Amino acid sequence: MTTGITYFLFIIGFIILIKGADFLVDGASAIARRFNVSDLVIGLTVVAFGTSTPELFVNVVASAKGNTEIAIGNVLGSNISNILLILGVSAVIYPLSVSKGTVWKEIPFSLLAVIVLGLMANDQVIDGTGSSLLTRIDGLVLLGFFAIFLYYSFSIAKAIEGLDEHVSAKAQSVTKSLLLVVAGLIGLTLGGKWIVDGAITFAQSFGMSESLVGLTIVAVGTSLPEMATSAMAAYKKNVEIAVGNVVGSNIFNIFFVLGISATIKPLPFQAKSNWDIGVVILASLLLFLSMFTGKKRSLDRWEGIVFLFLYVVYVAYLVIKG
Repeated sequence: MTTGITYFLFIIGFIILIKGADFLVDGASAIARRFNVSDLVIGLTVVAFGTSTPELFVNVVASAKGNTEIAIGNVLGSNISNILLILGVSAVIYPLSVSKGTVWKEIPFSLLAVIVLGLMANDQVIDGTGSSLLTRIDGLVLLGFFAIFLYYSFSIAKAIEGLDEHVSAKAQSVTKSLLLVVAGLIGLTLGGKWIVDGAITFAQSFGMSESLVGLTIVAVGTSLPEMATSAMAAYKKNVEIAVGNVVGSNIFNIFFVLGISATIKPLPFQAKSNWDIGVVILASLLLFLSMFTGKKRSLDRWEGIVFLFLYVVYVAYLVIKG
């Protein structure tokens, strides 16, 4: 396959990946409704899963191919862009006020996720032996944390407002719904493969590392569903969804996406990725602290601008370094 065709499929891959996620959410939501599953439960599971399926499928393909720098870079880059870029844009659209539970439970839980990842990925630094590796056992532990997060999500379901507007309301036959799910899975698989192939070619052609491509182009591309969901939620003033979608996605990315990826195939961890883990921790701490500056429990417009500025600085540093 020529380089030109690989680049073309790389771009088309993002479109197919995101459309595949839409099809999967629409089809799965319609099927869930057939079995009288509430909109709230669908929103907390199917929609939350749908906005993170791009990261999941890109990581599964990258993990299976042994391109671990793309797999880990994609998750870390997505989490950074989720907070600094997506919440920054959303806050500029409309200030994001959040509940007390989000401040004291969900945001700290997302911080815990990246700290756990940092500890698991640094075996060599901590015990001075072996190599830094996300093993299958690490993957299963991450999935265990994800199960706890799901249990928590269901326990607070009734406290979340505005979720129904982000659940597909289309009434469809079971056959059409199943076809949408199948089409969505095919789109996600193909899109994921083309993106990984394109990212590898891109890195090789321009002398960039796979981790740099994963942290920037792939990460932003796979975060587009979160961008669309949070920006629209902010525009409609459903601010709890705007923040909850991003925080939930960050937890999902580490505990579920990396958990699945490491369970499929252990992921060697490069020491240079610790810097990116540090940026995720810093971004999470800034989000937490922003709840106490300006208007209480709110990400104000000026804070959104600061977040966007920090994201530009981060990307500029990556490009200069890489």
